[in-house]
Amino acid sequence: MQPYELIKAKRDGGKLDPSDIQAFIQAYTAGTVADYQMAAMCMAIFFKGLDSRELGAWARAMLHSGEVLDLSDTPAIKVDKHSTGGVGDKVSLSLAPLAAACGVPVPMISGRGLGHTGGTLDKLESIPGFNVNLSTADYRRLVREVGCCLIGQTAQVAPADKKLYALRDVTATVDCIPLIASSIMSKKLAEGIDALVLDVKVGSGAFMKTVDDARVLARTMIGLGAEMNRKVVALLTDMDQPLGRQVGNALEVREAVDMLRGEAPDDYTEITYALTAEMLVLGKKAATVEEARGMLRRSVEDGSAIKKLKEIVQSQGGDPRSIDDYSLLPTAKATADVVAPRDGFVTGIHTEGVGLAAVALGAGRQRVDSKIDPAVGFTLLKKVGDTVKQGEPLVQVHYNDAGPVEGVKARLLAAYQFGDRAPAARPLVLERLE
Repeated sequence: MQPYELIKAKRDGGKLDPSDIQAFIQAYTAGTVADYQMAAMCMAIFFKGLDSRELGAWARAMLHSGEVLDLSDTPAIKVDKHSTGGVGDKVSLSLAPLAAACGVPVPMISGRGLGHTGGTLDKLESIPGFNVNLSTADYRRLVREVGCCLIGQTAQVAPADKKLYALRDVTATVDCIPLIASSIMSKKLAEGIDALVLDVKVGSGAFMKTVDDARVLARTMIGLGAEMNRKVVALLTDMDQPLGRQVGNALEVREAVDMLRGEAPDDYTEITYALTAEMLVLGKKAATVEEARGMLRRSVEDGSAIKKLKEIVQSQGGDPRSIDDYSLLPTAKATADVVAPRDGFVTGIHTEGVGLAAVALGAGRQRVDSKIDPAVGFTLLKKVGDTVKQGEPLVQVHYNDAGPVEGVKARLLAAYQFGDRAPAARPLVLERLE
């Protein structure tokens, strides 16, 4: 079938043949299907969906649009983690060295910031000299020798997804479960992994706003993994407020290092341990999650986790001194406070609003080709459940350009909700699926 016929068939609710899906993805990768045709197909899928047969064919076509990496020269079970994205979500920066320090190889191909959510690559690149643009040969070698490598998506790995990722961001088709699931799984399975832990975020700062939607996405990805003989475990985790207290690239690196020293906020520490423990069980380094948590705590206490982070940084061209000396990381020139307008409690934080404020400040991208400032961001001095006094600082804004600061402060204040009583505590891990 011709592209026009396929788009029309899906628009009208028809079922696409797997061979036609394969041909369509191949043609898009080669450039013979235009962006505007793929945009039309994505919008048709947004409204009409893909059944399990179509979705499997779509994900497989994306996976095999480029190189599927072979990491068989690393004999241990290789496990990665993927987050669907949130605000202040710097878990990968601490999870990867923790898992590697406990003997689980972590091959991780990550992305950049998308919409209001931050990106692991942008955070890593705030470490002086850190190179995320390694060859696949170097990637294989570092997974084998160091036990971890964190890179960006190469031109050879899932190139259809790389094109489609950028297109969806500007055509209002990011929050489409079949497209999210196939994008994530095609990238992750191309890495050469044996198993995967999914962190599916739920709440005001996530793409999935409800537990029901998050559960559908998680089950969709678990099903795709099973179809391709990969074990997948998913945790649904809270993103109704930013994770930890730092938002912004270099600021989040600092907090990730603090976590590996046992000095990070409780919510960030708990989510990191929960996800990494699942990786250790999948990697057969621990029989139970409880045993895995004990191993993780010991790696923090004996310094092996921080040592592994320094090894990863050095192996990828970064300056390991910056892990001990934060003055070597990008630092903003000035700070300004957002203050509480009343006495009471923080009853909620509209997390997407915080993420969009970070983008407006320069910590994220307004367009795919936007430059980011690695030094800028926020320190959240007050979070949900905390008491506040009128005039007390809620958020510290770290900035270099004073131009957007007043607008950013207004956005942040609008994101905070206040009341006379503390809200009930919300669990950090909402559900586990496998």
